[in-house]
Amino acid sequence: MSAFLIYDRAPLGALIRYSDGTPQPPARFTRKLAAWKRNNGLGRLIQKTPQRLLGNNHVLPASFTLHEGDFSSRGVVLITVQRTYSVDSELRFEVAERPAIGMIRVLQTFRDNVELLHLAEDREAAELWVAKTGHSETRFEAVTTDELCADVVEGRAAA
Repeated sequence: MSAFLIYDRAPLGALIRYSDGTPQPPARFTRKLAAWKRNNGLGRLIQKTPQRLLGNNHVLPASFTLHEGDFSSRGVVLITVQRTYSVDSELRFEVAERPAIGMIRVLQTFRDNVELLHLAEDREAAELWVAKTGHSETRFEAVTTDELCADVVEGRAAA
């Protein structure tokens, strides 16, 4: 799939695999492997940003952000790895996994952008996560059967 189709059709919370199409080099080639990993990986779709005007005549294309992981020490997250891709990215994308029906998205809105903070198994787990992390002004959104069925009916089965 193209980056535009991920932006247009993939639901927040989906696991997205991306690739530049090149084969993975052997582990002994550490620099080549590190470069390959920059263009080949997996992340959870956490945000979609619409096209926007910057200044009077510069347009920033629509984009989406993938959460690739957290690095922590003693239970404290030190670094969060997120990557943002423009809809005109040359990489190839695919939906590796969609959120399951009944899961709860913990969302936060900031400047007209909706960001997925957490994907919980159920509402109780979502409420517990919010209480534990101290996030404020969040809202919950359930993954519904209608949402996933609409993808199939409209020909959006992307995985």
